[in-house]
Amino acid sequence: MFTGIVEELGHVVEIEHGADSARLTVHGPLVTSDAAHGASIAVNGVCLTVVDHGEGRFVVDVMAETLRRSSLAAATPGAPVNLERAMPADGRFGGHVVQGHVDGTAEVVSREPGDRWEVVTFTLPSALSAYVVEKGSITVDGVSLTVSALDDEAGTFSVSLIPTTLDLTTLGARRPGDVVNLEVDVLAKYVQRLLAATPAKEHR
Repeated sequence: MFTGIVEELGHVVEIEHGADSARLTVHGPLVTSDAAHGASIAVNGVCLTVVDHGEGRFVVDVMAETLRRSSLAAATPGAPVNLERAMPADGRFGGHVVQGHVDGTAEVVSREPGDRWEVVTFTLPSALSAYVVEKGSITVDGVSLTVSALDDEAGTFSVSLIPTTLDLTTLGARRPGDVVNLEVDVLAKYVQRLLAATPAKEHR
């Protein structure tokens, strides 16, 4: 499990493409400082398993399902990526419950600079809209954020980014048209599933 608090801004070193998979080598000295084979590291919000590591780098395999649902299919050498190690049992819970199971992708629609922050608006896939609420949590490229505005008619949502987020994550450089990974609040998904499975009379 992760919290959506990015620990390090790394970058893709190398990509080996298979028929329906890929193997990524990622530079991340901090997240590899205590890495072991089988450890989980979130790369732009995607939970991946370390299969090799050394000299500040780690290697992960990315399967077809992950490539289909995330922006990693379009990753290129040199591309910056947000990195976070799995949360230890005695760690501080700084963000919200993040699984690293990306639900889909969105595009940056616009950026509106403020005094010391920026409001960034993204598209919201219709299949995910039921799980997103104003002032609720959402994960964008692995960053735990609060939804500051929601426009169901336009199919968009907005977040307000503080200077630290702009400086220390990929979101500071994202421009309109760029693709990002989304993970909605898992608690909302469980609630919807439970309500759908419960007879209507039990909701009264």
